Amino acid sequence: MFGFFSRKGPQVAHISPSGTSIEVGPEDNLLKAALDKGLAWPHNCRVGSCGQCKCRLVSGKIKPLNDFSYVLSGEELEAGMILACQTRLRSEVEIEVALDQTAAKLSPPKSIGGVIANARQLTHDILAVHIKLDESIPPYLAGQYAELSVPGVIDKPRSYSFASAPEKELPGHVSFYIRHVPNGEMTTWLHAENRAGHRVSVTGPYGSFWLRDSNAPMLCIAGGSGLAPIKALLEQVSERGFQRRVVFVFGARTRDDLYCLDDMRRIKERGKGQFDFIPVLSREPESSDWNGLRGNCTDILSYDGFDIPNSHAYLCGPPGMIDSAIDALARGGMSQENIFFDKFFDASNMQGARA
Repeated sequence: MFGFFSRKGPQVAHISPSGTSIEVGPEDNLLKAALDKGLAWPHNCRVGSCGQCKCRLVSGKIKPLNDFSYVLSGEELEAGMILACQTRLRSEVEIEVALDQTAAKLSPPKSIGGVIANARQLTHDILAVHIKLDESIPPYLAGQYAELSVPGVIDKPRSYSFASAPEKELPGHVSFYIRHVPNGEMTTWLHAENRAGHRVSVTGPYGSFWLRDSNAPMLCIAGGSGLAPIKALLEQVSERGFQRRVVFVFGARTRDDLYCLDDMRRIKERGKGQFDFIPVLSREPESSDWNGLRGNCTDILSYDGFDIPNSHAYLCGPPGMIDSAIDALARGGMSQENIFFDKFFDASNMQGARA
């Protein structure tokens, strides 16, 4: 798989069964090149953690940027599976991947300048950042994300989910909920002072986390700033008139870490009995008058009110929470194909992903 004497310069990847061929630059990974060409390649994190960009290397030589075994199983590796976001080409290659038909209908990502219109503190470590764009961003789906950079200050882009469904956002604006990550360059800069008026660059949309067409009950689980894409999904469901039963379990440390409660109340009012919001606190002092649920948000999945086998799950938050939720849902009888997730990697577990 390693081509030590392969020629430098672009290499060609032939994609089957779509019959598409793309050039991949010597410093580009396969996923980036595919997305830049507008291909609807399944992906979420773009940093080698979610596994959704996996594909099969049929022929040719590659250079892995990281060990695939951290994400792919032994059986997948033996079958020739690789991670597109962690792959550079060392020769012409043939790749098998099922391109996402929904993503194929979306516009390719685009970089757009803008200015931070305002930023307000939601909790002690989560900031709502609203950006006025120089022009409209290409159409995106609730649940997707964009890359944010600050020219001349923080040029390496960071990924953040859109915090509102497109139909709920102001024209020409986008919003993000950004958690302060210790040692995170971008989040530390944003949280240090009011950055209103600063020029930024927004590139997107990216990601394959969005609402699937179904009337199956919907179980949402999020923690921290993972509330942003879930809120966007819920706004979309609300706008459509709640044709399905929806439960949202939100995990936080203490009552002070709860936010967007007014948004949840409005969604519940529109749900007319079809929506429940269940906050679960893991570190609320025992002496407090909190009469809600305590523990980890995945601890309550055995609750009789959840029809796990017949539901679809949408999960957003830190990797440990997502992995725990997936395990719990699988034990409860939910099919893997009905579990959709977006892991939020940051400086504490993967440098630069959302920091």
